[in-house]
Amino acid sequence: MDKKRVSIIDYQRPYASVAEAVRRCGAESMLSCASSVFIKPNVVFWTRHTPFPKYGVITTSRVVEDMVVLLKDMGVKRIYIGEGGVTRRPGDTRTFAHAFEALGYLRLAKRYGVKVIQVLEEPFARCRLGKGISLNFNRQALESDLVISLPALKTHSQTVVSLGIKNLKGLIDMTSRKTCHNPDPEKDLHVHVAQLANPFNQVFTLIDGIYSLERGPGFDGKMHRRNLLIGSTDPLAADKAGAVALGIEPSAVPYIVHAAEDQGRPLGLGDIDISGRPLDGRDWVHGHEFDFAEDGEKALPLPMAAKGMKGLFYRKYDDTMCTYCSAINGVVLSAVFKAWDGRGFDQVEVLTGKKMVPARGMNTTILLGKCMSRVHKDNPDIRRMIRVKGCPPDLKDIAAAFERAGVPVDTKMFEAVDMLPGTFLKRVKDRPGFDESFYEVRV
Repeated sequence: MDKKRVSIIDYQRPYASVAEAVRRCGAESMLSCASSVFIKPNVVFWTRHTPFPKYGVITTSRVVEDMVVLLKDMGVKRIYIGEGGVTRRPGDTRTFAHAFEALGYLRLAKRYGVKVIQVLEEPFARCRLGKGISLNFNRQALESDLVISLPALKTHSQTVVSLGIKNLKGLIDMTSRKTCHNPDPEKDLHVHVAQLANPFNQVFTLIDGIYSLERGPGFDGKMHRRNLLIGSTDPLAADKAGAVALGIEPSAVPYIVHAAEDQGRPLGLGDIDISGRPLDGRDWVHGHEFDFAEDGEKALPLPMAAKGMKGLFYRKYDDTMCTYCSAINGVVLSAVFKAWDGRGFDQVEVLTGKKMVPARGMNTTILLGKCMSRVHKDNPDIRRMIRVKGCPPDLKDIAAAFERAGVPVDTKMFEAVDMLPGTFLKRVKDRPGFDESFYEVRV
Protein backbone atom coordinates (compact mmCIF):
# COMPACT_ATOMS: atom_id res chain seq x y z
CA MET A 1 0.00 0.00 0.00
CA ASP A 2 1.26 3.44 -0.96
CA LYS A 3 1.14 5.28 2.34
CA LYS A 4 0.41 8.99 2.55
CA ARG A 5 2.77 10.94 4.75
CA VAL A 6 1.31 13.19 7.44
CA SER A 7 3.38 15.45 9.69
CA ILE A 8 2.18 16.09 13.23
CA ILE A 9 4.32 18.45 15.24
CA ASP A 10 4.12 20.70 18.25
CA TYR A 11 3.93 24.37 17.36
CA GLN A 12 6.93 25.95 19.12
CA ARG A 13 8.09 29.05 17.28
CA PRO A 14 7.27 31.24 14.30
CA TYR A 15 8.32 30.10 10.83
CA ALA A 16 10.41 27.16 12.00
CA SER A 17 7.41 25.09 13.09
CA VAL A 18 5.53 25.59 9.82
CA ALA A 19 8.71 24.84 7.87
CA GLU A 20 9.18 21.63 9.87
CA ALA A 21 5.59 20.55 9.24
CA VAL A 22 6.11 21.08 5.50
CA ARG A 23 9.42 19.21 5.49
CA ARG A 24 8.25 16.23 7.54
CA CYS A 25 5.32 15.47 5.24
CA GLY A 26 7.47 15.75 2.12
CA ALA A 27 5.72 18.82 0.72
CA GLU A 28 8.80 20.94 -0.02
CA SER A 29 8.98 20.00 -3.70
CA MET A 30 5.23 20.52 -4.17
CA LEU A 31 5.48 24.04 -2.78
CA SER A 32 8.76 25.08 -4.39
CA CYS A 33 7.76 23.89 -7.87
CA ALA A 34 4.58 25.97 -7.91
CA SER A 35 4.76 29.30 -9.70
CA SER A 36 1.35 30.38 -8.39
CA VAL A 37 -0.12 29.45 -5.00
CA PHE A 38 -3.56 30.21 -3.59
CA ILE A 39 -3.70 30.22 0.22
CA LYS A 40 -7.14 29.57 1.69
CA PRO A 41 -7.34 30.40 5.42
CA ASN A 42 -10.52 29.79 7.39
CA VAL A 43 -12.22 33.08 8.25
CA VAL A 44 -15.66 31.66 8.89
CA PHE A 45 -16.96 34.76 10.65
CA TRP A 46 -16.16 38.42 11.14
CA THR A 47 -17.69 41.54 12.61
CA ARG A 48 -16.54 45.16 12.40
CA HIS A 49 -18.48 46.15 15.50
CA THR A 50 -16.73 44.46 18.42
CA PRO A 51 -13.69 42.37 19.32
CA PHE A 52 -14.57 38.68 19.64
CA PRO A 53 -12.74 35.41 20.45
CA LYS A 54 -11.11 33.93 17.35
CA TYR A 55 -9.33 30.96 18.94
CA GLY A 56 -9.98 27.83 16.90
CA VAL A 57 -12.61 29.73 14.91
CA ILE A 58 -10.23 31.48 12.50
CA THR A 59 -6.84 30.45 11.14
CA THR A 60 -4.12 32.29 13.04
CA SER A 61 -2.37 35.08 11.18
CA ARG A 62 0.83 33.58 12.57
CA VAL A 63 0.45 30.46 10.43
CA VAL A 64 -0.72 32.45 7.39
CA GLU A 65 2.30 34.75 7.59
CA ASP A 66 4.72 31.87 8.16
CA MET A 67 3.37 30.10 5.08
CA VAL A 68 3.71 33.24 2.95
CA VAL A 69 7.31 33.78 4.07
CA LEU A 70 8.16 30.12 3.47
CA LEU A 71 6.75 30.30 -0.06
CA LYS A 72 8.71 33.47 -0.79
CA ASP A 73 11.89 31.81 0.51
CA MET A 74 11.19 28.93 -1.89
CA GLY A 75 10.98 31.35 -4.79
CA VAL A 76 7.23 31.27 -5.42
CA LYS A 77 6.41 34.32 -7.53
CA ARG A 78 2.63 34.69 -7.29
CA ILE A 79 0.81 34.20 -4.01
CA TYR A 80 -2.88 34.80 -3.39
CA ILE A 81 -4.79 34.80 -0.11
CA GLY A 82 -8.51 34.39 -0.55
CA GLU A 83 -11.63 33.72 1.47
CA GLY A 84 -15.32 33.83 0.64
CA GLY A 85 -16.69 35.10 3.91
CA VAL A 86 -20.44 35.29 4.43
CA THR A 87 -22.26 38.03 6.31
CA ARG A 88 -25.87 38.42 7.43
CA ARG A 89 -26.35 41.06 4.76
CA PRO A 90 -25.74 39.74 1.22
CA GLY A 91 -23.56 42.10 -0.77
CA ASP A 92 -21.72 43.42 2.29
CA THR A 93 -18.05 43.68 1.27
CA ARG A 94 -16.97 46.06 4.04
CA THR A 95 -16.98 43.42 6.76
CA PHE A 96 -14.41 41.14 5.16
CA ALA A 97 -12.36 44.06 3.91
CA HIS A 98 -12.10 44.95 7.58
CA ALA A 99 -11.24 41.32 8.43
CA PHE A 100 -8.39 41.21 5.93
CA GLU A 101 -6.98 44.44 7.32
CA ALA A 102 -7.36 43.45 10.99
CA LEU A 103 -5.84 40.01 10.43
CA GLY A 104 -2.83 41.58 8.73
CA TYR A 105 -3.41 40.24 5.22
CA LEU A 106 -3.10 43.71 3.69
CA ARG A 107 0.20 44.12 5.48
CA LEU A 108 1.35 40.84 3.93
CA ALA A 109 0.25 42.17 0.55
CA LYS A 110 2.35 45.29 0.98
CA ARG A 111 5.35 43.48 2.45
CA TYR A 112 5.53 40.44 0.16
CA GLY A 113 3.48 41.34 -2.91
CA VAL A 114 0.67 38.95 -2.03
CA LYS A 115 -2.71 39.56 -3.68
CA VAL A 116 -5.66 39.42 -1.26
CA ILE A 117 -9.01 38.32 -2.71
CA GLN A 118 -12.59 38.51 -1.52
CA VAL A 119 -13.69 35.33 -3.26
CA LEU A 120 -17.35 36.27 -3.62
CA GLU A 121 -16.38 39.38 -5.60
CA GLU A 122 -14.26 37.45 -8.11
CA PRO A 123 -15.09 35.33 -11.21
CA PHE A 124 -16.17 31.70 -10.89
CA ALA A 125 -16.01 28.70 -13.20
CA ARG A 126 -18.37 25.73 -13.31
CA CYS A 127 -16.76 22.39 -12.41
CA ARG A 128 -18.14 18.88 -12.70
CA LEU A 129 -17.11 16.89 -9.65
CA GLY A 130 -18.65 13.47 -10.24
CA LYS A 131 -21.82 11.85 -8.87
CA GLY A 132 -23.80 14.34 -10.94
CA ILE A 133 -22.50 17.26 -8.86
CA SER A 134 -21.42 20.57 -10.41
CA LEU A 135 -20.33 23.63 -8.42
CA ASN A 136 -18.93 27.07 -9.19
CA PHE A 137 -15.34 27.54 -7.95
CA ASN A 138 -13.17 30.64 -7.73
CA ARG A 139 -11.36 30.88 -11.04
CA GLN A 140 -8.06 32.10 -9.59
CA ALA A 141 -7.84 29.13 -7.22
CA LEU A 142 -8.58 26.75 -10.10
CA GLU A 143 -5.87 28.33 -12.25
CA SER A 144 -3.22 28.29 -9.51
CA ASP A 145 -0.61 25.54 -9.55
CA LEU A 146 -1.30 24.81 -5.90
CA VAL A 147 -4.02 25.52 -3.35
CA ILE A 148 -2.91 25.54 0.28
CA SER A 149 -5.79 24.88 2.65
CA LEU A 150 -5.11 26.36 6.09
CA PRO A 151 -8.09 25.35 8.26
CA ALA A 152 -8.43 25.82 11.98
CA LEU A 153 -8.67 22.58 13.98
CA LYS A 154 -12.33 22.30 14.93
CA THR A 155 -15.48 20.29 15.03
CA HIS A 156 -18.61 21.34 13.16
CA SER A 157 -22.25 21.02 14.15
CA GLN A 158 -23.25 19.74 10.69
CA THR A 159 -20.20 18.01 9.19
CA VAL A 160 -18.75 16.69 12.51
CA VAL A 161 -15.33 18.21 11.72
CA SER A 162 -14.27 21.20 9.64
CA LEU A 163 -10.75 20.64 8.34
CA GLY A 164 -8.82 20.89 5.08
CA ILE A 165 -11.45 19.64 2.63
CA LYS A 166 -14.39 21.41 4.26
CA ASN A 167 -12.34 24.64 4.30
CA LEU A 168 -12.44 24.65 0.49
CA LYS A 169 -16.19 25.33 0.62
CA GLY A 170 -15.19 28.98 1.01
CA LEU A 171 -14.00 28.91 -2.62
CA ILE A 172 -17.44 28.29 -4.14
CA ASP A 173 -20.14 30.87 -4.80
CA MET A 174 -23.30 31.33 -2.74
CA THR A 175 -25.52 29.46 -5.18
CA SER A 176 -23.22 26.45 -4.93
CA ARG A 177 -23.08 26.64 -1.14
CA LYS A 178 -26.85 26.48 -0.97
CA THR A 179 -26.77 23.57 -3.41
CA CYS A 180 -24.46 21.69 -1.03
CA HIS A 181 -27.21 21.64 1.61
CA ASN A 182 -29.29 19.29 -0.52
CA PRO A 183 -32.13 17.27 1.06
CA ASP A 184 -31.46 14.35 -1.32
CA PRO A 185 -29.48 11.76 0.74
CA GLU A 186 -27.66 10.71 -2.45
CA LYS A 187 -26.39 14.28 -2.89
CA ASP A 188 -26.44 15.69 0.62
CA LEU A 189 -23.99 18.05 2.29
CA HIS A 190 -21.51 15.28 3.11
CA VAL A 191 -21.45 13.95 -0.46
CA HIS A 192 -20.78 17.48 -1.73
CA VAL A 193 -18.04 18.23 0.82
CA ALA A 194 -16.25 14.98 -0.06
CA GLN A 195 -15.78 16.32 -3.61
CA LEU A 196 -14.46 19.79 -2.81
CA ALA A 197 -10.75 19.11 -3.34
CA ASN A 198 -11.27 17.40 -6.69
CA PRO A 199 -11.11 20.27 -9.23
CA PHE A 200 -7.81 21.82 -8.12
CA ASN A 201 -4.43 21.06 -9.66
CA GLN A 202 -2.86 20.21 -6.30
CA VAL A 203 -3.89 20.72 -2.68
CA PHE A 204 -1.60 20.91 0.34
CA THR A 205 -3.25 20.96 3.76
CA LEU A 206 -1.75 22.44 6.90
CA ILE A 207 -4.19 22.26 9.80
CA ASP A 208 -3.63 25.11 12.23
CA GLY A 209 -4.08 23.51 15.64
CA ILE A 210 -2.42 26.19 17.73
CA TYR A 211 -5.97 26.44 19.04
CA SER A 212 -8.84 23.99 18.62
CA LEU A 213 -12.58 24.47 18.83
CA GLU A 214 -15.27 22.23 20.26
CA ARG A 215 -18.87 22.57 19.00
CA GLY A 216 -17.85 24.82 16.16
CA PRO A 217 -17.68 26.37 13.74
CA GLY A 218 -18.41 29.70 15.45
CA PHE A 219 -17.35 31.88 18.36
CA ASP A 220 -19.85 30.22 20.74
CA GLY A 221 -17.86 26.96 20.84
CA LYS A 222 -15.43 25.80 23.53
CA MET A 223 -11.85 26.88 22.81
CA HIS A 224 -8.65 25.01 23.67
CA ARG A 225 -4.92 25.73 23.35
CA ARG A 226 -3.40 22.73 21.51
CA ASN A 227 -0.12 23.79 19.84
CA LEU A 228 -0.50 21.34 16.95
CA LEU A 229 0.31 21.53 13.26
CA ILE A 230 -0.85 18.74 10.93
CA GLY A 231 0.34 18.72 7.32
CA SER A 232 -0.05 16.52 4.25
CA THR A 233 0.03 16.66 0.47
CA ASP A 234 -2.99 14.33 0.56
CA PRO A 235 -6.22 16.11 1.61
CA LEU A 236 -7.97 12.97 2.85
CA ALA A 237 -4.98 11.84 4.91
CA ALA A 238 -4.74 15.27 6.55
CA ASP A 239 -8.42 15.27 7.48
CA LYS A 240 -8.35 11.73 8.84
CA ALA A 241 -5.44 12.68 11.08
CA GLY A 242 -7.17 15.92 12.06
CA ALA A 243 -10.32 14.07 13.05
CA VAL A 244 -8.35 11.73 15.31
CA ALA A 245 -6.60 14.73 16.86
CA LEU A 246 -10.09 15.94 17.82
CA GLY A 247 -10.85 12.58 19.42
CA ILE A 248 -13.18 11.54 16.58
CA GLU A 249 -12.82 8.39 14.49
CA PRO A 250 -12.72 9.10 10.73
CA SER A 251 -15.52 6.56 10.31
CA ALA A 252 -17.77 8.92 12.32
CA VAL A 253 -17.30 11.75 9.80
CA PRO A 254 -19.68 11.25 6.86
CA TYR A 255 -17.74 13.31 4.32
CA ILE A 256 -14.55 11.41 5.14
CA VAL A 257 -16.46 8.15 4.66
CA HIS A 258 -17.64 9.30 1.22
CA ALA A 259 -14.18 10.55 0.21
CA ALA A 260 -12.55 7.28 1.28
CA GLU A 261 -15.11 5.26 -0.68
CA ASP A 262 -14.62 7.44 -3.76
CA GLN A 263 -10.85 6.90 -3.62
CA GLY A 264 -10.89 3.23 -2.60
CA ARG A 265 -9.09 4.08 0.64
CA PRO A 266 -9.43 2.66 4.16
CA LEU A 267 -11.24 4.69 6.81
CA GLY A 268 -8.60 4.14 9.45
CA LEU A 269 -5.02 5.38 9.54
CA GLY A 270 -3.57 2.26 7.94
CA ASP A 271 -2.66 4.13 4.75
CA ILE A 272 -0.94 6.96 6.63
CA ASP A 273 2.72 7.29 7.60
CA ILE A 274 3.00 9.75 10.48
CA SER A 275 6.14 11.81 10.92
CA GLY A 276 6.60 13.67 14.17
CA ARG A 277 4.70 13.23 17.40
CA PRO A 278 2.29 10.32 17.98
CA LEU A 279 -1.34 10.95 17.09
CA ASP A 280 -3.68 10.51 20.03
CA GLY A 281 -6.84 12.50 20.55
CA ARG A 282 -8.37 10.36 23.27
CA ASP A 283 -7.58 12.93 25.94
CA TRP A 284 -8.99 15.71 23.75
CA VAL A 285 -12.40 14.43 22.69
CA HIS A 286 -14.19 17.37 21.10
CA GLY A 287 -17.97 17.29 20.94
CA HIS A 288 -19.59 18.61 17.79
CA GLU A 289 -23.35 18.62 18.41
CA PHE A 290 -25.55 20.98 20.37
CA ASP A 291 -27.80 18.74 22.45
CA PHE A 292 -31.58 18.99 22.15
CA ALA A 293 -34.37 17.47 24.26
CA GLU A 294 -37.36 16.20 22.29
CA ASP A 295 -40.54 14.62 23.68
CA GLY A 296 -44.29 15.17 23.57
CA GLU A 297 -44.01 18.46 25.44
CA LYS A 298 -41.11 20.19 23.72
CA ALA A 299 -38.24 20.14 21.24
CA LEU A 300 -35.58 22.53 22.47
CA PRO A 301 -31.86 22.94 23.14
CA LEU A 302 -31.04 21.19 26.40
CA PRO A 303 -30.44 24.38 28.46
CA MET A 304 -33.88 25.72 27.50
CA ALA A 305 -35.60 22.41 28.18
CA ALA A 306 -33.84 22.07 31.54
CA LYS A 307 -35.43 25.34 32.69
CA GLY A 308 -38.89 23.86 32.15
CA MET A 309 -39.93 25.49 28.90
CA LYS A 310 -42.81 23.58 27.28
CA GLY A 311 -45.14 23.83 24.31
CA LEU A 312 -42.44 25.04 21.90
CA PHE A 313 -41.02 22.65 19.32
CA TYR A 314 -38.00 24.34 17.79
CA ARG A 315 -36.71 21.33 15.86
CA LYS A 316 -33.00 20.54 15.95
CA TYR A 317 -31.03 21.88 12.98
CA ASP A 318 -30.08 19.44 10.24
CA ASP A 319 -27.53 19.42 7.42
CA THR A 320 -29.89 21.15 4.96
CA MET A 321 -29.73 24.45 6.84
CA CYS A 322 -27.39 26.67 4.82
CA THR A 323 -24.88 29.23 6.03
CA TYR A 324 -27.29 32.17 6.09
CA CYS A 325 -29.91 30.53 8.33
CA SER A 326 -27.22 28.90 10.48
CA ALA A 327 -25.85 32.36 11.25
CA ILE A 328 -29.14 33.52 12.79
CA ASN A 329 -30.47 30.30 14.30
CA GLY A 330 -28.65 30.62 17.61
CA VAL A 331 -29.59 34.28 17.94
CA VAL A 332 -33.28 33.47 17.52
CA LEU A 333 -33.15 30.74 20.16
CA SER A 334 -31.32 33.04 22.57
CA ALA A 335 -33.89 35.81 22.02
CA VAL A 336 -36.74 33.41 22.79
CA PHE A 337 -35.02 32.11 25.91
CA LYS A 338 -34.25 35.57 27.24
CA ALA A 339 -37.86 36.75 26.83
CA TRP A 340 -39.41 33.66 28.41
CA ASP A 341 -41.47 34.42 31.53
CA GLY A 342 -42.02 30.85 32.71
CA ARG A 343 -45.32 30.20 30.97
CA GLY A 344 -45.90 27.39 28.47
CA PHE A 345 -46.61 27.89 24.79
CA ASP A 346 -49.57 26.68 22.74
CA GLN A 347 -47.99 23.86 20.71
CA VAL A 348 -45.86 26.03 18.44
CA GLU A 349 -43.31 24.40 16.15
CA VAL A 350 -40.48 25.98 14.18
CA LEU A 351 -39.17 24.31 11.02
CA THR A 352 -35.86 25.20 9.36
CA GLY A 353 -33.69 23.94 6.52
CA LYS A 354 -35.19 22.05 3.59
CA LYS A 355 -36.45 18.66 4.77
CA MET A 356 -38.26 19.06 8.10
CA VAL A 357 -41.95 18.08 8.10
CA PRO A 358 -44.74 19.38 10.34
CA ALA A 359 -45.83 17.20 13.24
CA ARG A 360 -49.37 16.29 14.18
CA GLY A 361 -50.98 18.12 17.08
CA MET A 362 -49.28 21.46 16.46
CA ASN A 363 -51.47 24.55 16.59
CA THR A 364 -49.01 26.88 14.87
CA THR A 365 -46.12 26.15 12.52
CA ILE A 366 -43.48 28.79 11.79
CA LEU A 367 -41.67 28.15 8.50
CA LEU A 368 -38.33 29.90 8.96
CA GLY A 369 -36.57 30.94 5.76
CA LYS A 370 -37.27 30.87 2.04
CA CYS A 371 -36.58 27.15 1.60
CA MET A 372 -38.97 25.94 4.28
CA SER A 373 -41.59 28.48 3.23
CA ARG A 374 -41.52 27.09 -0.30
CA VAL A 375 -41.55 23.43 0.71
CA HIS A 376 -44.68 23.67 2.86
CA LYS A 377 -46.57 26.68 1.48
CA ASP A 378 -49.47 24.42 0.40
CA ASN A 379 -49.19 21.75 3.09
CA PRO A 380 -52.72 20.86 4.26
CA ASP A 381 -51.39 19.28 7.47
CA ILE A 382 -50.40 22.66 8.91
CA ARG A 383 -53.19 24.06 11.08
CA ARG A 384 -51.92 27.64 11.27
CA MET A 385 -49.00 28.62 9.08
CA ILE A 386 -46.67 31.58 9.61
CA ARG A 387 -44.11 31.95 6.83
CA VAL A 388 -40.91 33.96 7.24
CA LYS A 389 -39.55 34.37 3.74
CA GLY A 390 -36.18 35.73 2.74
CA CYS A 391 -32.70 34.35 2.22
CA PRO A 392 -31.66 35.11 4.82
CA PRO A 393 -34.89 36.04 6.61
CA ASP A 394 -34.89 39.48 8.20
CA LEU A 395 -34.63 39.52 12.00
CA LYS A 396 -37.54 41.96 12.27
CA ASP A 397 -39.74 39.59 10.27
CA ILE A 398 -38.67 36.71 12.51
CA ALA A 399 -39.56 38.68 15.64
CA ALA A 400 -42.98 39.54 14.20
CA ALA A 401 -43.64 35.91 13.30
CA PHE A 402 -42.84 34.64 16.78
CA GLU A 403 -44.99 37.33 18.37
CA ARG A 404 -47.91 36.29 16.13
CA ALA A 405 -47.41 32.72 17.32
CA GLY A 406 -47.57 33.81 20.96
CA VAL A 407 -43.85 33.34 21.56
CA PRO A 408 -42.26 36.58 22.85
CA VAL A 409 -38.71 37.37 21.78
CA ASP A 410 -36.23 39.84 23.19
CA THR A 411 -35.99 42.22 20.25
CA LYS A 412 -33.12 44.05 21.95
CA MET A 413 -30.97 41.01 21.19
CA PHE A 414 -31.82 41.37 17.52
CA GLU A 415 -31.04 45.07 17.62
CA ALA A 416 -27.69 44.38 19.28
CA VAL A 417 -26.86 41.26 17.25
CA ASP A 418 -23.67 42.82 15.89
CA MET A 419 -22.34 43.19 19.44
CA LEU A 420 -23.25 39.65 20.55
CA PRO A 421 -19.91 38.02 19.57
CA GLY A 422 -18.07 40.29 21.98
CA THR A 423 -19.95 38.86 24.95
CA PHE A 424 -18.10 35.56 24.47
CA LEU A 425 -14.70 37.12 25.21
CA LYS A 426 -15.26 36.54 28.92
CA ARG A 427 -14.92 32.80 28.32
CA VAL A 428 -11.23 33.16 27.50
CA LYS A 429 -10.39 36.21 29.58
CA ASP A 430 -7.27 35.65 31.69
CA ARG A 431 -6.90 32.04 30.49
CA PRO A 432 -3.21 31.26 29.94
CA GLY A 433 -2.16 30.73 26.35
CA PHE A 434 -4.97 32.70 24.73
CA ASP A 435 -2.99 35.42 22.99
CA GLU A 436 -4.64 37.83 20.53
CA SER A 437 -1.26 38.52 18.91
CA PHE A 438 -1.58 35.20 17.05
CA TYR A 439 -4.18 37.02 14.93
CA GLU A 440 -1.96 39.95 14.02
CA VAL A 441 0.84 40.61 11.56
CA ARG A 442 3.28 42.89 13.28
CA VAL A 443 4.82 45.96 11.72
